[in-house]
Amino acid sequence: AAAGGTSLGRARVARRLAGAGPERRRREAAASPLPLQLFHRMFQTLYNYFWWDRLWLPVNLTWSDLEDQDGRVYAKASDLYIIIPLAFLFLIIRHLFEIYVATPLAGLLNVKEKIRLKATPNPVLEKFYASSTKHPKQGDVEMLSKKSGCLVRQVERWFRRRRNQDRPSLLKKFREACWRFTFYLIAFIAGMAVIVDKPWFYDLKEVWKGYPIQTTLPSQYWYYMIELSFYWSLLFSIASDVKRKDFKEQIIHHVATIILISFSWFANYIRAGTLIMALHDSSDYLLESAKMFNYAGWKNTCNNIFIVFAAIFIVTRLVILPFWIMHCTVVYPLDLYPPFFGYYFFNFMMVVLQSLHIFWAYLIIRMAHKFITGKVVEDERSDREETDNTEEEEMTKNGPLSNGHPVLNNNHRKTD
Repeated sequence: AAAGGTSLGRARVARRLAGAGPERRRREAAASPLPLQLFHRMFQTLYNYFWWDRLWLPVNLTWSDLEDQDGRVYAKASDLYIIIPLAFLFLIIRHLFEIYVATPLAGLLNVKEKIRLKATPNPVLEKFYASSTKHPKQGDVEMLSKKSGCLVRQVERWFRRRRNQDRPSLLKKFREACWRFTFYLIAFIAGMAVIVDKPWFYDLKEVWKGYPIQTTLPSQYWYYMIELSFYWSLLFSIASDVKRKDFKEQIIHHVATIILISFSWFANYIRAGTLIMALHDSSDYLLESAKMFNYAGWKNTCNNIFIVFAAIFIVTRLVILPFWIMHCTVVYPLDLYPPFFGYYFFNFMMVVLQSLHIFWAYLIIRMAHKFITGKVVEDERSDREETDNTEEEEMTKNGPLSNGHPVLNNNHRKTD
């Protein structure tokens, strides 16, 4: 009331009264931080924590120590921006390669498709197949038999043939193996060219000499970018590629590899990274070539290449990697600096990869055992073609069919 006794006081009261309504609330909302500003602040906070020096670099070192200076060039996280465009470029190159190189090569090697018997159109069975499961239990089969008006045996045969229809064709498998063989072979040759003349290729202690103040070479840059882009392209195409029994393990492998390569780049673990990538590429191209000859029906060639692959895989992944490379990344750095988060993170991802190698080595040994005992060597990760072993097989002019192929006379063996 006293304030209202003067013109100044009356003006203040008028402003309070005018601002007490919706207009005041709008002004307060306008003055407060916008959701976008809050998101930006939150993102900036997380960004600062993620790139905290103590997480990724040894004690007493900061990111400023890895800035380009005095003619020395260091790896930077911003270099990885090129990866995604390169990954899509790889997908385009792969598509063209499969059409103009892999497909004609498949024709030259006489890669032939099996004739698959198609499942008769049946809306009831198709709906169950698409919405429930591709492998119905016995109770489901009996229920579907009543709904569809088919015999139980006919329902079982329908599901076998329907599953076979969804399996990838032999040509698709060949083209995929051909693409990977080509990349892994070129990558291995390029990787060896990058590291064979370096001192740390012969003396692993040289890997950490002067770390992390180590200049990045152009050859190392392109080796990293191409390898990382390729694994991103594999991750992008994994849904459309041939799905094998180790599908989940493949996803884990691709993700772990991408994380490991990316981290080793911006933390300047490049010398160790080049050794690890070249080590992995040393056997992968042999496996893909064995698959190609297997799809082409060259069983003896496939088996011989597989034995070489198995030996190199076991030596490189189960001996050299854990007892040389991992020893280099776990033990030698401790002579230079105390362990930090980046050190633990890098070696943890190495353990993840090594676990996958042990899993795949188990499958390889199983396949090698089949080869030694005279059984047919095939990819343990692949789903096998299902056959119709019933008395009611379709008859053709060539006689009874099993999955579209004439049944062989029991007195003869088919030779490849």
